[in-house]
Amino acid sequence: MARPPDDPILPERGEPDHVVGQNAADARLAAMVRSAHEAIIGKTLDGIITDWNAGAERVYGWGPEEVIGRHAGLLFPLERRDEEARILSSIAVGSPVERYRTQRYRSDGSLVTVSITAWPVRDGAGVVVGAASLSRVVSAEQLAEAKYFGLLEAAPDAIVAVDADGRIVLANAQTERLFGYARNELIGRHVETLVPDEQRGRHVGHRRGYIQHPVSRPMGTVGQQLEGQRRDGSRFPADISLSAVDTEGGRLITAAIRDASERLAVQAEHDRLKALAEEERLARRLQQTQRLESLGQLAGGVAHDFNNLLAVIVNYAAFVAEELEAAGEQDRERWAPVIGDVAQIQRAADRGIALTHQLLAFGRREVARPRVISVNDVIGDVHRMLGRSLGEHVELGRRLSGELWPVHADPAQLEQVLVNLAVNARDAMPGGGTVTMSTDNLEIHEKDGNLKPGRYVTVKVADSGRGMPEDVMARAFEPFFTTKPKGEGTGLGLATVYGIVTEAGGDVRIESELGVGTCFTLLLPATEEELPAPAPQLKKSRKGGGETILVCEDEPAIREVTRRILDRNGYEVILANDGMDAIKIARTREGPLHLLLTDVVMPQVLGKDVAEAVHKARPQTRVLYMSGYARPVLAGTGTLESGVTLVEKPFSEEVLLTAVREVLDA
Repeated sequence: MARPPDDPILPERGEPDHVVGQNAADARLAAMVRSAHEAIIGKTLDGIITDWNAGAERVYGWGPEEVIGRHAGLLFPLERRDEEARILSSIAVGSPVERYRTQRYRSDGSLVTVSITAWPVRDGAGVVVGAASLSRVVSAEQLAEAKYFGLLEAAPDAIVAVDADGRIVLANAQTERLFGYARNELIGRHVETLVPDEQRGRHVGHRRGYIQHPVSRPMGTVGQQLEGQRRDGSRFPADISLSAVDTEGGRLITAAIRDASERLAVQAEHDRLKALAEEERLARRLQQTQRLESLGQLAGGVAHDFNNLLAVIVNYAAFVAEELEAAGEQDRERWAPVIGDVAQIQRAADRGIALTHQLLAFGRREVARPRVISVNDVIGDVHRMLGRSLGEHVELGRRLSGELWPVHADPAQLEQVLVNLAVNARDAMPGGGTVTMSTDNLEIHEKDGNLKPGRYVTVKVADSGRGMPEDVMARAFEPFFTTKPKGEGTGLGLATVYGIVTEAGGDVRIESELGVGTCFTLLLPATEEELPAPAPQLKKSRKGGGETILVCEDEPAIREVTRRILDRNGYEVILANDGMDAIKIARTREGPLHLLLTDVVMPQVLGKDVAEAVHKARPQTRVLYMSGYARPVLAGTGTLESGVTLVEKPFSEEVLLTAVREVLDA
């Protein structure tokens, strides 16, 4: 059927068919531009707007009559004015500008985010005479998606998303850099592509299990170090975090992957430095231990000789004092100053004895005689003694637990510890103050420093003194460290405390605050043994009944003073110059030999060897040892062996006679 004569699509009479067809095409194209939803804008190369369609009016709000003939700069925010110049420069040389995202002003002054594509407009000769652009409004969803992808691309970690079949559906730019694959090479491949060859089979099982039961796994929570494999086959240690995301297309597993090489190198260096520091600390500790061991050995040797001297001084001073007291009864005015002089000698000897005991206790070379005791009883004895010696300006208090567990310790050593702490507390309060001793039970459930889990008795000695700064607390237990003026302190007091308590299996803690005071806490292991019933106090005679005692001592002065003490108290005494002499006497002498009193450390033959030889010759002869340093021979563990009785030098007449009587009467 023929078209009606007025059909606008038919060519008018007199025009060639191809011209009519071109005009119709141009008309249709113009209609499409005018009705397009997107903003289509024409401009000169100078930026003057020449065309403005209805879409541009919808997007920007201005009508064509308001903008045509004006510069397009009215659409640009101030900070984007250079953007137009760059675009037009590119258009002028015939280069289109692909889609880019930017912001433009609307007529009401608000900003709108648009995606723009621009291209050159040419005349019939192909010369660029202007520019055209197409703008689309970017929706909120598109903006959010763009931000998401922007963050994804900017992420420092490789991020890979995998579907339920284990195929990669997403990979960011860092994935390309880390693994060496182009993104289009990875999309659609199984994620095992990124796993070392020999681990791929196991990885499939792990992946399937994770798909079924996904649990967020932060980086660093895997028990073993994972590995990744690059495109070139090289491997690297990998830190990986996993999470699951449920989408419309199914569950995706997202993995963030990081090259752990640098972290492991830093960790290895940190571990190396830590190990080096620990090695240096242990080396310093070993050196300190060796120095203390050497000092302890020196203390032992000095103590042996020094205690012999002190024994002579103490006992001969006692003999002199005894005679002077008798003479003073007849002529008090004449002899009183001399009696005072001898008293000063005795006090100096007592100080020497205390110092020797401190040296041995600090070096852990004093023989311990532990037994089951109540710490409360020891504090009671010390309290009575200290009440007289601390001074009227110091108030001594007690807070003792009524249900205190017993401990297995040497009461004499514990007394020494408490006296040292109390004297230190007194010295920290020159203007007076309070010293309080308290006890309690403590159960430790986990290892605490040097202490194993178990039951402990705590002994606190607290003062209201000036306190200690941190640097002093850190060195408090060092031997010979003291804050007292030169000549007023040896620096062995707290070292002795620490040595005695730790040797007993306990520990010592310090709490101190400047201007408030200091508290020392002793922790002593409790024992399951029960306290023994108190023995009846029977007054025993120290006098001898004519028993024969063989004294074996290589030091002539000690030998003589011992003979004199025993002889004047009713014993028959036989002297041996050394161990070999004592053995010969025991084998050849006729008559009874009730007791062997022998030094422990002697040249040629030790005291215990003498005792064994004498006992072999005379099984009924009892043995009493005497020594100022007996631990290496009689007490290898620091505790006196069962059945061994020892009188420590320097001994007084009363101490020696009491020990002799106890052995003979046992």
